[in-house]
Amino acid sequence: MFTLEQIIFRREVRKSDIDVVRRLADHTGFFRPQELAVAAELVLERLSKGPSSGYHFLLAENSAGHVSGYACFGPIPCTGSSFDLYWIIVHPQVQGQGLGKLLMSASEAEATSLGGTRMYVETSSQALYRRTRQFYERCGYSREAVLRDFYAPGDHKHIYCKSW
Repeated sequence: MFTLEQIIFRREVRKSDIDVVRRLADHTGFFRPQELAVAAELVLERLSKGPSSGYHFLLAENSAGHVSGYACFGPIPCTGSSFDLYWIIVHPQVQGQGLGKLLMSASEAEATSLGGTRMYVETSSQALYRRTRQFYERCGYSREAVLRDFYAPGDHKHIYCKSW
């Protein structure tokens, strides 16, 4: 059984996290194979370059070391204090229990400690992503822009932002 009290946030990625991240993303049923590859590539980039990669991770582990969710974020190049949230994923079996909000808050706190004053996140307009958009709004993010037909005809990119 999962409880939020058992969660520990791990910041350093391990080689085994390449598969962990890919599997977590795959379990959601939201992502295409090339998107799963990108999620894994970001772990590899962090492993090979460390903090200079610009990718920061928070992996939510229980006391047994099982990862139930993760977030990946980083500073946006050529900005003074803006960050992108690249990925935030919670395993479907534990969604709706508050782990996503904890990951989001911890990511924002980490970005703040790195000089961040705002976080951007983007997602699709497809019906599949309705709950994702609602989640961002519940976390205090405002939709700043919609880029029509960005991902494909009829699939728009929604860009959200939160400043602190």
